[in-house]
Amino acid sequence: MALFVTFEGIEGCGKTTQIEHLASFLKGISRPFLVTREPGGTEIGEQIRQVLLSCDNAGMEPMAELFLYEAARIQHMRQVISPALEEGKIVLCDRFADATLAYQGYGRGLDLAWVEETNARAMNNRKPDLTFLLDLPVEEGLRRAWKRMEKQTAKEDRFEKESLDFHRRVKEGYLILARREPQRIVILDGMKDEQTLHREIISHFTPVL
Repeated sequence: MALFVTFEGIEGCGKTTQIEHLASFLKGISRPFLVTREPGGTEIGEQIRQVLLSCDNAGMEPMAELFLYEAARIQHMRQVISPALEEGKIVLCDRFADATLAYQGYGRGLDLAWVEETNARAMNNRKPDLTFLLDLPVEEGLRRAWKRMEKQTAKEDRFEKESLDFHRRVKEGYLILARREPQRIVILDGMKDEQTLHREIISHFTPVL
């Protein structure tokens, strides 16, 4: 059975690690799956990712930022996500449209209704079936993010360099979205250890398999 599962949260929340754990679980039970990410997931999307996440582009206008995310999403949906779902795969995606609402809507202050409409057009009105939101204090998330980037050669740090107020608006935006769609978005405590979080994710995930 096809299933579209997304992972969301502020910088350094641990979602990528949890996707890896869930992918290992699916491999262990022999379920076909695909792991992908936004921005990215396609050749064009990865090029857009470089533009969006590089601190060399700190002066990017919020609306230009939004359109770049949506352009990458259109490619992603048409080339990767929709075909995988049609094949009956479980798609695990590191960020999706909720991130655009949280970052460009609540974080940047763009009109929320307009961002939602743009999202809907880009993803053909296809929402995730299940979303895990890893929530933790902004300061802790940024501390983890900077520590992680010390080990990386490619610096994707444009958002990490934003103000604390920006990240707090993003965090609050995510929580607002979760309260609005509690049947889809599961809030998890990102301060818990990896294995505890993995077990909680499995407990929410297996009933929908």
